[in-house]
Amino acid sequence: MTAVSIIIPAFNEEAALGALVREIRESYPDFEILVVNDGSDDATAEVAAAAGARVHNHPYNIGNGASIKSGIRQARGEYLVFMDGDGQHKPADIQRLLDYLPQYDMVVGERDRRGQSSLFRACGNFLYNRLASYVTKFPVKDLTSGFRVIKADIAQQFIDLLPNTYSYPTTITLGVLRTGRSVKYHPLDVRRRADGRSKVRLLPDGVRFLMMIIKICTLYSPLRVFLPVSAFMFLLGVGYYGYTFLSWGRFTNMSALLFTTSIVIFMMGMVSEQICQMRFEHREPEK
Repeated sequence: MTAVSIIIPAFNEEAALGALVREIRESYPDFEILVVNDGSDDATAEVAAAAGARVHNHPYNIGNGASIKSGIRQARGEYLVFMDGDGQHKPADIQRLLDYLPQYDMVVGERDRRGQSSLFRACGNFLYNRLASYVTKFPVKDLTSGFRVIKADIAQQFIDLLPNTYSYPTTITLGVLRTGRSVKYHPLDVRRRADGRSKVRLLPDGVRFLMMIIKICTLYSPLRVFLPVSAFMFLLGVGYYGYTFLSWGRFTNMSALLFTTSIVIFMMGMVSEQICQMRFEHREPEK
């Protein structure tokens, strides 16, 4: 059997973590269970170890993404399973995701509307999914899902790009898709957190997610970002020129500025696209 490592980032999850690890151990006795304790100030590490997990400790709280990166470095399996330590993800679903490998490079557990903690976050995730789908030209169904399976050698290639915060699913999803690898979404039901509260802060983390998506989009597919901005500035220039021509019968400096800005943004996008392409040509390791 192919070696599988289950990586669980945890910060103050003593309430749910023990039962989760025991359930995984009973269902998959041959799998490695690696809990990354992100500087918890409760008994998270002790509970995980007592339940049968291998525990890697951070000396202080660094972030959910940093825990995933530590897990990727420490894991011994050929396939890596990422899941939350709050009890939302069902161990029974792990095999459902693994069944798609090795045909796919990454398989993601897709949450339904009931799996979202609030209507506002569901709307935000819908917008993120649409933006990611536009950039990658692939139907992204759940960009921020933390329950996924990925081949270890592929995950290791993205360690340096992953942020230390909650937005690591965004980065790794866009990275895998942009490098021409295959992704599969599998619908799953998720449970409510054991304490009923999410650690994701709506406004600051929502803004951080958006900025991370834009950053990764410009890193992997810059023209998909620059081109709409350039087109908007050009259409704005056309509209303003039409207004000034009909009103005063002349071409103004503002119209010239808008047209020039449009051309500059377009050329910046073209240069960025060429740099991106050259970077990816040298990224793949020689075999």
